[in-house]
Amino acid sequence: MNHLAHLLLAGPDEPLRLGGLLGDFVRGAPDPALPPRVAQGIRLHRAIDAYTDSHPEVVAARARFAPPYRRYAGIALDVWFDHCLARDFARWSAQPLAAFSGDALGLLWRQDAQLPPALRRFRAYMQAHDLPAGYARREEIGKALEGIAGRLQRDNPLDRMLPLLAALDAPLQAHFDAFFPQLQAFAQEWMGENVEG
Repeated sequence: MNHLAHLLLAGPDEPLRLGGLLGDFVRGAPDPALPPRVAQGIRLHRAIDAYTDSHPEVVAARARFAPPYRRYAGIALDVWFDHCLARDFARWSAQPLAAFSGDALGLLWRQDAQLPPALRRFRAYMQAHDLPAGYARREEIGKALEGIAGRLQRDNPLDRMLPLLAALDAPLQAHFDAFFPQLQAFAQEWMGENVEG
């Protein structure tokens, strides 16, 4: 899953949300100097990613892509599923998407001292592109895929996958609709077992 999903799945707890965002910007074990709930948010992020990658609906969605796209379908689906989430956000959250997005950006400004340089750069990108609310717009999904394509070491087709994702919109939406409630339940259960207080 991508940024919007990780923020939503972390619930209202600000340190868990921060950890949910940090999960894409830190490697290895969480820094012991981090507040414990931020570290738990990073672990939640990783548990969500592992659950997502092995879920039958996601596996079936990836199988819809032919080579050479299938190898990168997991990355593309992470971004596309944020699009599915954003464009129907009222179904999944009582908070309006614009307010939720503003809260996420505010969180990153309030926690500036804890952000690695890469997340500070991404915060500027978020602000410029009205993210994560902007994920509701298909053109922002295209820009996100282009950005990821440029950051990967090897040549890849991510910057050419938006038309393919759009053509598969209906079946991918069906996969998302079946998968996301189960992911929500998984995240709640994980937090119940692993997050103190």
